[in-house]
Amino acid sequence: MSDQTPQQPDAASATDAPRPDFDSMTRDIAEVPAVEVITTVAVHLMSSAAVNLGLAEEGAQHKDLDEARKLIHALAGLVTASATEIGSYHAAPLRDGLKSLQLAFREASIVPDEPGQGPGEKFTGPVFA
Repeated sequence: MSDQTPQQPDAASATDAPRPDFDSMTRDIAEVPAVEVITTVAVHLMSSAAVNLGLAEEGAQHKDLDEARKLIHALAGLVTASATEIGSYHAAPLRDGLKSLQLAFREASIVPDEPGQGPGEKFTGPVFA
């Protein structure tokens, strides 16, 4: 053990260090177009649903069909409600992703839901392969 006191950083050198300009690094939410917010939220819902369906690298480790059902249902509501607002250019890929997740859910279920009763199908109608 040493009798020396730990060195404290020099106050002057700490204030001389360049500081990141957080104001220039962040975007004001008012500047973000609605279509970007909607599609970003949809992609997050899709990603989370895919993980909960066991489609991630670790697969079964994260599989939780109850959570996946909730996420797919929320995604279906968002995509259905916003489709006319965001236009078909943005809505079409979201609908395709949603359908893929709905089909993956049906395949992952031990006892598949009746057509029209699966996650999100109250918004999209029955989903068939």
